[in-house]
Amino acid sequence: MDAGKDYLDINRRLWNKRVHAHISSGFYDVPDFLAGKSSLRSIELDLLGDISDKSVLHLQCHFGQDSLSLVRMGASVTGVDLSDEAIGQANVLAEKAGLSARFICTDIYALPNHLDEQFDVVFTSYGTIGWLPDMKRWADVVARYLKPGGAFVFAEFHPVVWMFDNDLEYIRYAYFNREPIIETEQGTYADKDAAIGLRSVGWNHSLAEVLQSLLETGLALSDFKEFDYSPYNIFPGMTEVETGKFQIEKLKGKLPLVYALKMTKP
Repeated sequence: MDAGKDYLDINRRLWNKRVHAHISSGFYDVPDFLAGKSSLRSIELDLLGDISDKSVLHLQCHFGQDSLSLVRMGASVTGVDLSDEAIGQANVLAEKAGLSARFICTDIYALPNHLDEQFDVVFTSYGTIGWLPDMKRWADVVARYLKPGGAFVFAEFHPVVWMFDNDLEYIRYAYFNREPIIETEQGTYADKDAAIGLRSVGWNHSLAEVLQSLLETGLALSDFKEFDYSPYNIFPGMTEVETGKFQIEKLKGKLPLVYALKMTKP
């Protein structure tokens, strides 16, 4: 089997397995979420602004915590994810939280076969585009679903971080998107001891690849930011330098860990 060509099936199996470990993990802290805590972070909240009474398309929504946090902000939300298990759990979570959202299970590139409308905001964040091989196709989907005047808000881990090996000891992968990155990892970022040992297929996307792909659709860049911290403690040897801000101790302050942008459709 060619993992690069069969990445959808490989990654769907991985995320179907991961979702159950994630729901029960302290990382996602579902009990606090159900009690009213937002899962969104200041990086994306600052770019989103007031979304009350706006329609939002949330791409690669996992099991819906961020989607439902957007609902709590007053938005009408449609979440999309590749994993059927994640979408099933998103609907369960919405019911438990007493919130209303629409969830669609599909590969992002195939979304136009399932959804034919436009939105005030398209949103996606943290660990999403690395599962996709083609940024031009992704950018076309983003632009396709934005209303004129609508905004795309995106926060993602910085491609520099993905150049390293899993222990952050040396440069293992190219900064540029040259070939699939095929790995088998034990556990998951939300639960290192989870009994998961499946393959994954990913790609690294340079900032230029991402930005140029979006600009070529006609979207206009209004905000672009880089951050020397992660809002999540997911990399080895991280320390919390401020509340909710984590840096890699041995590389503290030396690497960009996250970037975020906002673009608008004329």
